[in-house]
Amino acid sequence: MVALGKTQYSNNFKTIVNRMIRVVLFEDNKNFRESLSMYLAGNENIWLIGNFPDARDAVSIVKRHKPDVVLMDIEMPHKTGLMAMAEIKQVFPDTKILIQTVFEDEERIFQAICGGASGYIVKSPDPEKYVQAIREVQEGGSALSPSIASKVMKLFQNQFVKSQNTFVDLTQREKDVLACMVKGLSYKLIADACGISYSTVNTHVKHIYEKLHVNSAPEAIIKAIEMRLV
Repeated sequence: MVALGKTQYSNNFKTIVNRMIRVVLFEDNKNFRESLSMYLAGNENIWLIGNFPDARDAVSIVKRHKPDVVLMDIEMPHKTGLMAMAEIKQVFPDTKILIQTVFEDEERIFQAICGGASGYIVKSPDPEKYVQAIREVQEGGSALSPSIASKVMKLFQNQFVKSQNTFVDLTQREKDVLACMVKGLSYKLIADACGISYSTVNTHVKHIYEKLHVNSAPEAIIKAIEMRLV
């Protein structure tokens, strides 16, 4: 009976762990890193595998820990977050990377999105915003802070909008969902705005990715603006 109990406990533990989002944090500010790490480690849906003061060994760290989401500061000593992201993406293209920074300038935003970032959020004293962003990225969302989403939209409207004749057969509901994505809304807010369920939003987003031939929400947003779909 004791052996069976241990086996059952082991199976339950594995089930819980498999449901958790594996996260690695790169952040050079010690106080911020430690406080955010403590909060994330205490969240039942997140498994904080490790936190690091710089990204010099980012590729080997990702290879060793196999995180679902990498939370990457953009400005660190020795190697910037954008440089580290480029190296990670070259070796592990499917790794989701969430950029977190105090910088809102267009050049960094553009570099991050074009470099394959799954999200770009402005640093906040509210740790719950990081939890929400991590969940959003893990589920395929863009996790763009509202101010960042606005800058992305203006950036591509003013500088990078191209005339496109390619026909994309999006349904009206898919267009509604895509328009909400461009505004930087979370899946929950999209569901509320469109009067549909959370799971239905997820289904529409998958169809949008397939039709636009993209793999992430930032890519879908860029293409939507370039092709004037919204």
